Formats: sequence, structure tokens, C-alpha cells
Amino acid sequence: MTMSVKKRKALNSVFTVFKYLVLVIGSFISLAPVCVCVLTAFKTEEEYNTSSVLALPKSFTYFENFKVAMEKANMLRGFFNTALVLIVVLTASIFIGSMLAYVLNRFKFKGNSVIQSLFTFAALIPGIATQVTVYQIMYSLGLINHLYGYMIVLMGTDIISIYIFLQFFENLPVSLDESAIMDGCTYFGVFFKILFPLLKPAIVTSLVLKGVGVYNEYYMSNLYLQDSNLKTISTALYVFTGPYGNRYNYICAGVLITIIPIFILFLIFQKQVYSGMAAGAVKG
Repeated sequence: MTMSVKKRKALNSVFTVFKYLVLVIGSFISLAPVCVCVLTAFKTEEEYNTSSVLALPKSFTYFENFKVAMEKANMLRGFFNTALVLIVVLTASIFIGSMLAYVLNRFKFKGNSVIQSLFTFAALIPGIATQVTVYQIMYSLGLINHLYGYMIVLMGTDIISIYIFLQFFENLPVSLDESAIMDGCTYFGVFFKILFPLLKPAIVTSLVLKGVGVYNEYYMSNLYLQDSNLKTISTALYVFTGPYGNRYNYICAGVLITIIPIFILFLIFQKQVYSGMAAGAVKG
């Protein structure tokens, strides 16, 4: 018995060391690019060309790279376009996703489970695989190089948000609907006046998840918005790339500028995001 207890303790110690080793390695892999980006953003042109990527800059008060990134990349215009896209796309996505989840959860009809399975199947298809067809449709409808066309593409139903709303509806008793209907409320009234206000944690979670995806979206923005005045914040820094080399000191400065707004929003809403994910993961 004594030997087995010792072996068990030894195995637990080895497992603990292995667990923390994996965490340390994972943290290093995740943080190393961010650290390199921060160091590069404060380097002069000469420092960037002559020093290692991990070398510290001479001064952390050199902000010329940030100024050049803002001016030459026209980042203010990119922020404006991105903000406009975020407002429209997130508003539409929240209403579409929540109403669709309401119908699938509250109304049991033939094909209900099939529809949910199709959503899951659609989530398994890489978005890049459908871009040839989507581009042809966009071109035939005259939606290329128009901000509203890009918004329509991004309004596509978000599978993750639907399932977050579905899990929340599972936790809301049907008696709320029945009581409201007995008092003369319509189905639209039940949804907008009673159920929708109760979905606040799910709404915040979906807003953050979808918002981060839209904010960082690069491929479709670069594909459908060719005009320089229609550039979003994710494609604005493309001006510093070219066949003769990339200006990574300006790119890294611009990347830090783009990180700040989304980082501040995450700090503000992190409690709602964590609570929304935890509540959405439990049924009944």
C-alpha cells in the first residue's frame, strides 16, 4: 500500500510538472509574436534593419512609426468604415440569430432537427471554399466595391451565436410565453417584450465574438472592397507591403493601434462574456 501511494504521488508530481510545462510553452508561443510586435513598433528604420527582432529599442518614446501608420495608411478612414460595418452587421446578426433561435427552440415542427443539423454541417464547410460562387453572385448583383455589399456578406447567419441563443432559450421556461399569450400578447410581443430583454448575457457574448471576427476580417474585405476609400482597418496597413519589401516597423505600430479599441472593449465586457459562455454551456 505504501509503495502504491508513493507511486501515485510521483505520478501526480510528474503530471503537474508536465501540465505547467505545457502552459508555459503555450503562453510563450502566444505572447512571443505580441512582444516582437511591440518591440518592432518602437524601433527606428535603422534599428529595425540592423537589430534582432527580440532586441530592445533604444527608446520606448519613439512614436514616429505610429504617426506614419496613421497618416499613410489612412487609419482614421479605416476605423470609420469598420465602425459603420460593425454597427450594421452586429445589429442585424443579433436580431437574425436570436429570432431564428427562438423559432427553432419554441416551435416544434417537422424538419426542426434537420435545420439545426444543416447549420452544424454548414459550419464545417470552410468559408474560402464558397468564395468563387459568392463572388460571382456579388458581381452579378453589382455589390463589388460597395460597403453595403460587404455588409450583406458579413450578415450571414453566425452558427456560434445561434447555438448560444439556443442554449439560453433552453434555460428560459416556456411558462413565460404561455402566460404572456394568455394575457393577449402576440408571438412578436413575447419575443421582443419578454424574452429578448432576458437574453442580455447571450447578446453581449455574441456581440463580442462576432464583433472580433468582423473587426479582424481580412480576406473578404480585401476581395470585395478594392477602392482605397473603402478600406477597413484590417486592410489599411496593406499599403506598407509591396514587391520591394515590407515596412514591418510601421505595420507593427499600426497593429498596436488596431488592438487598442478591441482590447478596451474586451476589458469592459469580459464579465458578461465569461458569464454568457458559462450559462450558455449548461442546459436545464
